[in-house]
Amino acid sequence: MNFSKELYEAKKAAITAGKKVIEIYRTEFTVDYKEDESPVTIADITANNIIVKCLKEAFPNYAILSEESADDFERLYNDYCFIIDPIDGTTEFVNKTGEFSINIALAYKNEVVMGLIYVPVLEELYFAEIGKGSYKIKKRNTTKLCVSNRIYNLRIARSRSHKTEQAKQLYEENKNKIEKQFEIGSTIKGCFLASGMLEAFYKFGVGTKEWDIAAMDLIITEAGGVFKDLNHKRIKYNKKDVYNKNGYYALNIEDNIFKFDHLVKKNSE
Repeated sequence: MNFSKELYEAKKAAITAGKKVIEIYRTEFTVDYKEDESPVTIADITANNIIVKCLKEAFPNYAILSEESADDFERLYNDYCFIIDPIDGTTEFVNKTGEFSINIALAYKNEVVMGLIYVPVLEELYFAEIGKGSYKIKKRNTTKLCVSNRIYNLRIARSRSHKTEQAKQLYEENKNKIEKQFEIGSTIKGCFLASGMLEAFYKFGVGTKEWDIAAMDLIITEAGGVFKDLNHKRIKYNKKDVYNKNGYYALNIEDNIFKFDHLVKKNSE
C-alpha cells in the first residue's frame, strides 16, 4: 500500500505547527498541569489544533488519537487512525532545553505504516513509510537513515526528565559494554538511534502512551533497528487502552539486547 499522500499532508501539518510552536517557545508562556500532573502549555494546544485541522481536512474519514484531544472510541472501528503527539517532551519545552518534537503517525489495522518526527529547534524532519525506509530532511537535503552496526562500545540514551531506577540499574549492570551514556529528551533519542548515533535505550514502567512511541517505532524499524515491548513483542496501535503497559526497548541490532527480566517486575515509574 502507498501512504505517500498521508505522509505529505502530515509533513505540512508538522512544519506549520512547528513554526507556531517556536514562536511561543521564544515567549514567556504560562504552564498548566493536567490531572496526572503532567505539564501542558498553549503550544501543545495550538500545535494540536493545527495538526488535527489539517489532517481532518485532508482525510475526513480517518480517525484521530491525540494526546490533546478527547478520545473518541469510534476510532476502534476505523482501520485508519492518525496518532498524534503535538509536543513530545513538554517538560523539555518548559525547561527550554530544545529537546522536544512533534510526532505524527498513521496506524492501519493496528500497525504503524507512516510516521514522522519534526524537531522544531533543529529544523529537522525524520520520517518513514512502511517498506520504504527512513529518512531525514534538513535544509532541503534528504538523507537515508541506517542504524549503526556496533556490537561493542555501545552508546546508550537515557531520558532527561523521566528517569527510572530500573533503567539506571540496567545500564550499571552492563557498563562494561557501554562507551557513553547521553541524556536526551523526547523522541529525539529515537531519531538519533535511527541515524546511527546511538545503539540502545530502554523504557520501564507504564508512563508512556501510544502517541509517545508510534512514529519513533516505525522510523527506527525502517532504518533497520529493533523496537519491541519488554515481552519482546511488536507493539500494536489504535488500541482501547493506549498505555504502553509493557514498556519498550529500542536497539540497533537484536544481538545487543541486555538481560532485564529481573527488572520488569518493577512496573511503575
